[in-house]
Amino acid sequence: MLLKLIIDIGNTRAKLAVFSGNEIKEIFVTENLTMKLLTVITEKYPSIDSAILSSVRDYPTEVDNFLLDRFFFIKLDSKTPLPVKVLYKSPHTLGKDRMAIAAASRALFPGENVLAVDAGTTITYDFVNQKGEYPGGSISPGIQMRLKALHVFTGKLPQVDVPVTGVDLVGTDTQSAMLSGVLNGVIAEVDGIITGYKIRYTQLKVVLSGGDEKYFDKRLKNNIFALPNFVLRGLNKILDFNEEKKKE
Repeated sequence: MLLKLIIDIGNTRAKLAVFSGNEIKEIFVTENLTMKLLTVITEKYPSIDSAILSSVRDYPTEVDNFLLDRFFFIKLDSKTPLPVKVLYKSPHTLGKDRMAIAAASRALFPGENVLAVDAGTTITYDFVNQKGEYPGGSISPGIQMRLKALHVFTGKLPQVDVPVTGVDLVGTDTQSAMLSGVLNGVIAEVDGIITGYKIRYTQLKVVLSGGDEKYFDKRLKNNIFALPNFVLRGLNKILDFNEEKKKE
């Protein structure tokens, strides 16, 4: 079976996945995409036949030429056909990760209202209705961004790292007070937004993904589906959709 190469270059790291149909065979994570890594992957998986790349930052220019010369290649942008109907009023400003999340929501939960919460550098909330329409959602600062903002925009608050375990509601020193405010505040925010959507849309699937997913899972009051690699799965669906359009 022919394989697909899915590349997602985010704000802090790049993830590359080799897909067989809807199954992930292997994932590679790196700070920066290099031609060396790309060569290693394509030599290890010579059956790769198509590729899609989504990026929010610069990467080596030769990557595009490499992929274009070897595969059916999609470089995701605002003009790329998507398997959802985009109702967003400024589609040219829509983040590529949000495009992928909308595509994954539609593909994995067809005919249902879906709210996808992606917790990473930012926390995004993206809604796809049961008709397969994407009207939009919301964007909020992520955990690390909130902690960094407390340090940068004040005179004396320290830079604090996120702990592996949870934090108490009552902070007993400056560091624990910052962590309590940020982590408990984020949990309250996410729960509140989910509840707001559930009031408006009584039949709603809620999906949680992203690098900070572990800080939310089991702490939220609302029931959720924790689905890792949701953006990669969405990019895979966008690639499938465009390959089918090519055959028409």
